[in-house]
Amino acid sequence: MAIPDHKDVNIYDIAKMLNVSTATVSRALKNDPAVSKATRQKILHTAKQLGYRPNNFASSLRSQKTNTIGVIIHELNSHFIISVLTGIEKVTAEAGYDIIIAHSSESASKEKANAHNLFYKRVDGLIASLAYDTEDMSHFDPFIRKGIPIVYFDRVEDEAMGLKVVIDNRKAGAMATEHLIRQGCRDIVHLTGNIRRNVYADRLAGYRQALLDAGIPYREDRVIINDLSVEMAVRAAKHILSMDPRPDGLFVTNDLCASVCMQVFKEQGLHIPRDIAVVGFNNDIVSTIVEPMLTTISYPGKEIGEVAARHLIGQLKDGRKQSSANKVILSCKLIIRDSSLKVPANKKD
Repeated sequence: MAIPDHKDVNIYDIAKMLNVSTATVSRALKNDPAVSKATRQKILHTAKQLGYRPNNFASSLRSQKTNTIGVIIHELNSHFIISVLTGIEKVTAEAGYDIIIAHSSESASKEKANAHNLFYKRVDGLIASLAYDTEDMSHFDPFIRKGIPIVYFDRVEDEAMGLKVVIDNRKAGAMATEHLIRQGCRDIVHLTGNIRRNVYADRLAGYRQALLDAGIPYREDRVIINDLSVEMAVRAAKHILSMDPRPDGLFVTNDLCASVCMQVFKEQGLHIPRDIAVVGFNNDIVSTIVEPMLTTISYPGKEIGEVAARHLIGQLKDGRKQSSANKVILSCKLIIRDSSLKVPANKKD
């Protein structure tokens, strides 16, 4: 029996070629022990030779499951996000799920379109990190109404339905600031993103608390809020250079922006950390390439991805109801490098 090259081979073709029932072919393709080993091997060999592909679409219509999980991320050029995706893929692959990745490009409108697209692709669950400017969360409502579980990570809304996987950003912000204070800094600028987002609001709160605990007045003119792009990092660095007196410390909630600021400072003849000590956030690859290497906060991206995926799959298997109260908080740590070390080596904290 010749099968035209353009035709998709189905179980009927295999059954006709081997003179067996379609039920036998179906069972053999599922490795059902009810089919003898010899017959199974013959059917599997024939299926492979003919280029048979299972019709997962038809199967998903019958089962009402696609074994697919949607993932919405807010950026791609980030070591942290890549690490999260690595963690998600590891857990989902082990559980037999595929993932569809959608990228919002820091746009609430694109995030909304991505959510709608994934919903109509019938994903079984959703893992999401919110865009820079997302305020209205209604595009996630169709998932909630259908009982499709959602797990948010990193950038979250506390009141949203679904589990949140985060670090203690307030503690992390305090750690970074306290380190600069211990290095002798008394005039510390904080460069951060949209404080509508939990990550930036909490890091700012940690920065502020660390100053107050050290008896250093909090000054609004020492907080710079922008979109953390390279262009805005250059502007922020130039603004810092124009401050009088010039600050002696800088805490940035993004390693790339911290590195850009350092480059601008060096171009203007400043020595880092002697003239200004710098701490970043995320432990991106750039933190080990820039000179001097950047002190930063580690962000356990792979662990966040694994935890998010594990909880989502757990909900898919046991049908747990979603709540707005559930949160998993993972630990992070300060990684001290030369960009912040004003204190001699034998007095390092």
